Amino acid sequence: MGFGDLKSPAGLQVLNDYLADKSYIEGYVPSQADVAVFEAVSSPPPADLCHALRCLPGVKKALGKYGPADVEDTTGSGATDSKDDDDIDLFGSDDEEESEEAKRLREERLAQYESKKAKKPALVAKSSILLDVKPWDDETDMAKLEECVRSIQADGLVWGSSKLVPVGYGIKKLQIQCVVEDDKVGTDMLEEQITAFEDYVQSMDVAAFNKI
Repeated sequence: MGFGDLKSPAGLQVLNDYLADKSYIEGYVPSQADVAVFEAVSSPPPADLCHALRCLPGVKKALGKYGPADVEDTTGSGATDSKDDDDIDLFGSDDEEESEEAKRLREERLAQYESKKAKKPALVAKSSILLDVKPWDDETDMAKLEECVRSIQADGLVWGSSKLVPVGYGIKKLQIQCVVEDDKVGTDMLEEQITAFEDYVQSMDVAAFNKI
């Protein structure tokens, strides 16, 4: 299938013979097939090839050369204007400025947040502990025992109220409250230091332990 080289006399002859009983290359109305064949023909066929000669006759002109005479041709200028518009970056610099401004604001807010975070005191976990400190017998000096207990000082340890609670046989135990910072003071440390006063203290127990 095909016409061969439509730039050659032989190809044009084949086209002329093909159109001898046809109005168009395909079908009964002009189509893209006629355009393809027309563009393949480099120059008008000789006058004796009348059928090939009528295949889209005439000389192709610019689009603006067709249509009503009273309408201004803006096809060329439109393309030029479009190209010119493409060359003009009306918003590029603004976008860059806004981007820089947004970046600056973001950095300022981040710095403010970090500053507030640094100034804000960290949440310290604390506990309230009620201790039972038992003496050896009813002859133990409980005032001296309490004085020894309160002499224990440590960062994160605050002693509170106290009272003597009867245990039996005339013996009373010291019940004393304290507040500790969990990461600095533990019950093991308190027990070790309190029971170190072995002349007065028999044992120490945790009566209550509550997180604050």
